[in-house]
Amino acid sequence: MRKSASSKKHTKPVSNSKLSEEEFVFRAIERLHKPKHNGIHTVYSGFNAAFREYFGKKSDPVSTTKQLAATGKLVIMLSRGGVVIYKKGEEPKLVPKHKDDILTKILG
Repeated sequence: MRKSASSKKHTKPVSNSKLSEEEFVFRAIERLHKPKHNGIHTVYSGFNAAFREYFGKKSDPVSTTKQLAATGKLVIMLSRGGVVIYKKGEEPKLVPKHKDDILTKILG
């Protein structure tokens, strides 16, 4: 039995109103993050590819996320294979180690 053309799933958003780049980024973080993590890896999550598909092949998710980071709305952290993006305030807090503690570990 053949399926009709109307039974195929749509890959494009059903809504006629297009999200802004900023709305797209924050919605992606909300919907793609893993339960124990607040951010998403831009490559491994599929974010970069989805961004280019939604806004067009010439759109640049890197410049958009850098711009949002420059305005203080987003935090970008380097990660193996790319970067992880977080909403401002939801990024992991990195505790800097004191150089004296490190020296004591090495020499002690």
